[in-house]
Amino acid sequence: MAKRAAPEVNAGSMADIAFLLLIFFLVTTTIETDSGINRKLPPMEESEEDVVIKQKNIFTVLLNGKDQLLVEDEIMELKDLRLAAKEFLDNGGDKSCSYCKGAKDPASSDNPDKAIISLANNRETTYKTYISVQNELVAAYNELRDARAQALYNMPFTQMEADYKDVNWPGNKEKLKEKIDKIKADYPQKLSEVQE
Repeated sequence: MAKRAAPEVNAGSMADIAFLLLIFFLVTTTIETDSGINRKLPPMEESEEDVVIKQKNIFTVLLNGKDQLLVEDEIMELKDLRLAAKEFLDNGGDKSCSYCKGAKDPASSDNPDKAIISLANNRETTYKTYISVQNELVAAYNELRDARAQALYNMPFTQMEADYKDVNWPGNKEKLKEKIDKIKADYPQKLSEVQE
């Protein structure tokens, strides 16, 4: 009896099918990317003059390796940092700031334009704590800007920025940009970050 040959499977089109599946999955798959922290470095100013900053205009925030917060040489809880930063920024110690609502303490910052927040952290500081402290400091600026924009334009600053970024916003973007720049000039974000 003669043996019958087993029929072969035609594998000629298998490579085509595999290639089409690969293309399909490459086109339809979305890859998530981490956006990171949205920060812009200030532009380099070429100035040969030494800038003199009074110590009272610097708000020092230190983070040690154990995630403890030292603000102006005093231990502070994270929940109290935002209020302390707002009080420092809005002090108006030299009385040149007509819109400042602070205590006008001559031992604290002169005005928001001269006030600088210095954030220093240790290498052992955890990333979570560092970001939490940074968020509190930025929130202090945002709350002061919101209050100023509300007083001037009857609209919070965060809403103004959101409208400016909105492509479909129907208003005049140039006027809105001028208002945003005015608020940023009243409360400039001067946050110095140093690693020890």
